[in-house]
Amino acid sequence: PDAKSIVITPWEKGIIRDIERAIINSPLGITPENNGELIRLGIPPLTEDRRRELVKQVKADAETAKVSVRKKSIKTDNTPEDVAKDAEAEVQKLHDRYIKKIDELFSAKEKEIMTV
Repeated sequence: PDAKSIVITPWEKGIIRDIERAIINSPLGITPENNGELIRLGIPPLTEDRRRELVKQVKADAETAKVSVRKKSIKTDNTPEDVAKDAEAEVQKLHDRYIKKIDELFSAKEKEIMTV
């Protein structure tokens, strides 16, 4: 219904208690409200500590993305040396462009997370 709540409408009303129990037993820390037909979850605002944890997680994901970009390479089997050098330069340009894009995306996401 809005940005700070989630509504769950089960297909079968008989399982609404099971869904509610699963949410209560989960590590989410959210208490569901059950009116017999649907479950309403109020999402609490992020604390400063939680925001910092999210930034650390995003940074780790950005580093993983950078590592995967660095692992990409061109195999030069039976390729003339001058063609391989040109390809290497082109791969370096692509590498630099995507690393820069990852850094930009991380900075934007960090700013978004830390904005109250």
